[in-house]
Amino acid sequence: MKELTRGNEARLIFNFAMPMLLGNLFQQLYNIVDTIIVGNFLGKEALAAVGASFPIVFTLISLIIGVASGGTIVIAQYFGARDHDSVRRAIHTMYIFLTVASVVLTLVGIPLTEEIFRLIRLPEEIMPEATTYLAIYLSGLIASFGFNATSAILRGLGDSKTPLYFLMISTFFNIMFDLLFILVFGWGIAGAAIATVISQAGAFLTAVLYLHRNHKLIDFNLPQYRFDRKIFWQSLRIGLPTGFQHTFVSLGMMAIMAIVNTFGTNVIAGYSAALRIDSLAILPAMNFSAALATFVGQNIGAGRSDRVRRGLIATLLMSSGVSVSVMAVVIFLKYPLMGMFTSDTEVIRIGGEYLVIVSSFYLLFTAMFKINGVLRGAGDTLIPMFITLTSLWVIRIPFAWFFSRSLGETGIWWSVPASWGVGLLLSFLYYLTGRWKTRAVVKPQVANS
Repeated sequence: MKELTRGNEARLIFNFAMPMLLGNLFQQLYNIVDTIIVGNFLGKEALAAVGASFPIVFTLISLIIGVASGGTIVIAQYFGARDHDSVRRAIHTMYIFLTVASVVLTLVGIPLTEEIFRLIRLPEEIMPEATTYLAIYLSGLIASFGFNATSAILRGLGDSKTPLYFLMISTFFNIMFDLLFILVFGWGIAGAAIATVISQAGAFLTAVLYLHRNHKLIDFNLPQYRFDRKIFWQSLRIGLPTGFQHTFVSLGMMAIMAIVNTFGTNVIAGYSAALRIDSLAILPAMNFSAALATFVGQNIGAGRSDRVRRGLIATLLMSSGVSVSVMAVVIFLKYPLMGMFTSDTEVIRIGGEYLVIVSSFYLLFTAMFKINGVLRGAGDTLIPMFITLTSLWVIRIPFAWFFSRSLGETGIWWSVPASWGVGLLLSFLYYLTGRWKTRAVVKPQVANS
């Protein structure tokens, strides 16, 4: 556990963000390894099937993830206030909620896989592999939720290193199982999904065993777990706007996918592979934002609001430098990066086109996420939700639909930076109002202005 309420802001945020960034890089490797092996050994139809599955997965779990993120902020603020009893009750409440939610989503999601794919107009030649992959992936939600909940709780307590070690081991086994199930056993796309589920389950069980023996605030003595309604409603107040935001964002991604699907298998495959690269490229911005949210949560809980602005400026400077470097790498290596997923020249061209357009505007994404990190850490998630939904549903989706009719798939790619620009402007204007400072869960007796 690490307190972020004392010491140099930039150094604390950087040291906290780095293990978290490495951990998420390894977690992204789950998806990337699947995609690389599937694309190279099972063909572009299977590559498109894997890519089409992830907007649906995100749609099904997004509301739950949002509520859990509220729990993380509650934990961070109670920990900053040194109220360890409330921290324990918040942890127990989060685990109970996520366990129930994962079981319900699995039971509801698996029977609906084919209907959902038809709703977004997935081409028939991709349908069998896509439904197989998604059904198996959903069967492992309880392990995925459990591990991600553990990681989120540890981040709220200031520990971003422990999840990294488990993810490194899990990712290694995911690669080994992918190769075994696909190349040796010949299980096809089902093998890729099974490998991911087994690896996630292994990571969660390893984390449970380790933390049960070694962590003071996290225990897995299940008979002692109690669901705390007050803490749950606090988490719900903070997390529900984020959950609705995630839900409508994921529905927006499904709408974008429906537009992409009208252009056929090559565009679907190129878009799917490019998104894997894009997901890695934006991780630094997202993880610096998550680190900043925890930093803000702890400092507001401790009555140190004077440190928030300095933390924001330091994080903006650090993550902007990283974003420029990542942008340069993606633009200059776009074709070799795409070539990892497929040898089809048209798919590579389409994906490279996406990467050049989108990566040129990573600085907009970085700045937007940093401001939103401050707002989330303060417990103010309602206005950011409306801002995100506006930039997606009012700007990106209409932009993608309208310009794809005249520019083809390129019009879809240009909708991404357009929505980032609007989101950044609206977030910055709200940050300047200062209203987010009044939304903390913990009300310290002494606060610095």
